[in-house]
Amino acid sequence: MSLREKIASFLFRARAKENLEDGAQQEQAKAETAEAQEDSSVNPAVLELSPEHALHRLREMRRQEAGYMPAPRICLDEEGILPPELVKKELNRLRSFLSSACGARLKQAKGKKPGKNRKKEKEAGEPEDEGDALMLDALPQFFLSADKLYAWMIVLPPVGEGQELNRDLLWRAMRGQGITYGVDERLVDRLSHDDERYFHLYLIAKGKPAFDGKNGNIVDYFPRVVERVMEVDEFGQVDYANLNLIRNVKEGQEICRLIKPTEGEPGRTVTDQEIPAKSGKPVPLPKGRNTEISEDELSLIAVMPGHVEFTGRSFQVKPVLDIDGNVDFSTGNIKFLGDINIKGDVLSGFTVRAMGDIHVGGVVEAGSTVEAGGDLVVVKGILGDGTTVIRAHRCVFSKYIENSTIYVRENLQTDCIINGRVYCDGEVHVRSGRGSIMGGRIWAAKLVNAASVGSPAECRTTIALGGLPCTNFEREVVQQELKDLEMDLEKLECQPDSPVKSSLLAKLRVKLSTAELKLKQLEDDLVDIEQEMTEKTAGRMECGVAYPETEISIGDEMLRLRRETRQCVAKLVSGEIVVI
Repeated sequence: MSLREKIASFLFRARAKENLEDGAQQEQAKAETAEAQEDSSVNPAVLELSPEHALHRLREMRRQEAGYMPAPRICLDEEGILPPELVKKELNRLRSFLSSACGARLKQAKGKKPGKNRKKEKEAGEPEDEGDALMLDALPQFFLSADKLYAWMIVLPPVGEGQELNRDLLWRAMRGQGITYGVDERLVDRLSHDDERYFHLYLIAKGKPAFDGKNGNIVDYFPRVVERVMEVDEFGQVDYANLNLIRNVKEGQEICRLIKPTEGEPGRTVTDQEIPAKSGKPVPLPKGRNTEISEDELSLIAVMPGHVEFTGRSFQVKPVLDIDGNVDFSTGNIKFLGDINIKGDVLSGFTVRAMGDIHVGGVVEAGSTVEAGGDLVVVKGILGDGTTVIRAHRCVFSKYIENSTIYVRENLQTDCIINGRVYCDGEVHVRSGRGSIMGGRIWAAKLVNAASVGSPAECRTTIALGGLPCTNFEREVVQQELKDLEMDLEKLECQPDSPVKSSLLAKLRVKLSTAELKLKQLEDDLVDIEQEMTEKTAGRMECGVAYPETEISIGDEMLRLRRETRQCVAKLVSGEIVVI
């Protein structure tokens, strides 16, 4: 082989070898990038960097010098102990931090010796070596979370004959950054001789988060809201004797207890700065009538036996009047400021009035009057004769209602209504037991829900929906009162003049003026509601079967059923009553 052939063979072999080495490096870089991408898809805390990133270029320079360099791993949370929202928020900041730190390091690594050194060499007559690179020591870089509770470290390797990473260099770098609290000393000792100490992200320090104190709280031993929902058993019956609407309390019994707020626990950042914490807010005990706060100021105590009720802002104890037998001549008419619990009946001709709830264990007989400022429960039913009047400013629960006038501000629940006159500002539910409404007039503002309305004998039953039923009832009462006062005034004017007559006339005229003003106010309210009433507020009737001669009225519209209708739903649509 000639000399020319030998030189050509040597050159081509060297180039092929270089090409092979470059190809192997590229393949290795691609494999490492693919591995990093796979890690980032599995672990969302891994930061994926492009192959052209300054970090990869620094690693390649180190690999060429050292001959071997493990693949970098940039993971914010290796152990999975950090909150996911923190990791997600810090990844973008970490990317910017690495780009800046590695870019600056790469510029230094590609630089030459400083100008002064080159000048000294030139003066000493030493030849300049253009390939002589800088000697850079290993460089720890620290990334702190936005709240400074966590500090991560990544170490960039030395360049040239620079100093390798050691324990003293690490501690000096951390003190220079002010990282002195919560440092992982074992990790610091291990990294000084670890094979993977370069281009790996490590959680080097953890601060102490601040914990705000808990607000004060109230533990209630009595419910603030009493559910007035009737439970129907498998036989369709409601046990009106066990509604548990009255919550009895004894004198000295605890109503609720206060849990005091806790103090906040301050934290510290990795730079040893205190993180303030908020203390919990106190809450006052809901003290109301007939209650007191205990000596240790932690409990609310009842000062008398009675019925516990929450008024919206405070607990109060209302006195309960227990009647062991009937309301009759032995008790007389009853007026009470609290709750009344009658174990027997309310006999004919007697009146029971209470500011609170009334519970009747027996029946309310014909000709009696019962008025409750709260709920009224009649376990065995209301048996009237057309003159019985029942008024409740909240709800009425009764086994049955017959030949009675019922005034209820909220809802009415019963098994049967026969020839009743009902004025209800809420809903009338007659689904349990027989679930029938036969005869009379039911006026509900929102809903009438019954198993059957009317009867096969076609007795006339009127269902009125919408409006202000209770206001209308009060207007009828005031109108009747006006008629009675006018009749009394006419009779009195026919009597001979006397001082007594003059006194009675003055009193009657005052009562008459008061009744007229009240009637005018009620009529104005009725006019306003009729103008504002829409199809959405007009109410509806739902029943399993509606018999002929059932009248349905909504506002000025009226519909009389001529045939039996099953699964009946009646409502106002486009100004007309529609039965579906």
